[in-house]
Amino acid sequence: MRNILLSPQLSFGQTYIGDININLDSRDDIPRILLGLQPVYEDTQTRQVIESTLASVLSDKQINTGRQGMDMWRVFVLGIMRLNLNCDYDRLQELANEHRTLRQMLGHGFLDENKRYALQTIKDNVGLLTEEVLFQLNIIMVNHGHRLLSATDKPLLARCDSFVVERNVHFPTDISLLFDALCKAIHLTAQACERLNISDWRQSDYNIRQLKKALRKAQQSKKGKKQDHITQAHQAYLDKAQLYLNKLSQTLKKLDTFSRCSIEPYIDHSTRQFQQTYDRVIENKTIESSQKVYSIFEPDTEWVNKGKAGNKIELGIKVAIMEDQHQFILHHRVMRQEQDADITVDIIKDTQINFPQLQGCSFDKGFYSAVNLTEARKLINKVVMPKKGKLNQLEKSQESDPEFVKTRHQHSAVESAINCLEQHGLDRCPDKGKRRV
Repeated sequence: MRNILLSPQLSFGQTYIGDININLDSRDDIPRILLGLQPVYEDTQTRQVIESTLASVLSDKQINTGRQGMDMWRVFVLGIMRLNLNCDYDRLQELANEHRTLRQMLGHGFLDENKRYALQTIKDNVGLLTEEVLFQLNIIMVNHGHRLLSATDKPLLARCDSFVVERNVHFPTDISLLFDALCKAIHLTAQACERLNISDWRQSDYNIRQLKKALRKAQQSKKGKKQDHITQAHQAYLDKAQLYLNKLSQTLKKLDTFSRCSIEPYIDHSTRQFQQTYDRVIENKTIESSQKVYSIFEPDTEWVNKGKAGNKIELGIKVAIMEDQHQFILHHRVMRQEQDADITVDIIKDTQINFPQLQGCSFDKGFYSAVNLTEARKLINKVVMPKKGKLNQLEKSQESDPEFVKTRHQHSAVESAINCLEQHGLDRCPDKGKRRV
């Protein structure tokens, strides 16, 4: 039977979490995280809401049967540590087993030295923190922070901006994406053939090496070579790819349905990248951005150019955040195929659902449109949204107002929040798939 709540009865050798002595002289992240967790634990109302929120993802079978599982406070602490330290599960296991102060925060005393967390146990329990649960926990923690600041009834003034969470992908070119897709298709087909005793791809490793040699020649042909040499190298690479595509199509007819379902998507990717490479290099055609895929394994990856210094290109997904004047993140929105101006009104409405005291918000020019400005003013009292392009006389007077200018200058503070998020795990997303962005 799983214990939902951490037992309030201290065992021999256990330290009350509010009395844990944390090293205030340390400049590491861990003591600061533990200092933030202490008042959360001592606030009985907040702790019980957190534990009940986490318990809601468990089934009755997980609660009432089986061995005693990890209680929800420990799941919460380990989830906070993983997120804020931007660490993998191996480091999290090492900290949970060997870091003395963290173990005290988890409710262990010196008599629990033999209590160790298995890697799979940590993965299974921290994995309970789904996107929906994390969203609810964020609201709980923000409300807790507002209570500590005695700001629950005061109007909230927010600032909104977006940034890019990069995906864990290499820089995409059409020939490298063709290699990725074809290599994966060959690898999966070879595994299926070995399982079904089919001899078509006994030399799959050799075939991949030959394909890679052709890829390297095509890549190196661009270094100061003539156009004819570039075309010949790419044509040789495409011929090799076409040979393997034809062979894959023949083998696919011999495989079972289960194997075909896992291989066919990569063959489709290969066919598309083959055609795009041929059109661009051989036919000298331009490929529209809407037809491009920037990663075979993370196809939702977007090519983002936010106009930053150095014309920096980022490969990932845009995320918008709403930060209040107390530096709490009130709301966030994952932007899939959306621009800043597409979400201006929606993000205000979504934030007001959980924080109805939102009365003002500042944006940069990327969020501006005449419709957005009009609709935003209907929702909140104070809207600071500089206009793109030339201003008329009325707009000049509005944007010259001292209060407008002051709020616009304060808006840049949201970059500090974005930098903090990037330093704590949101610079690059290590997880795979749309649900883990």
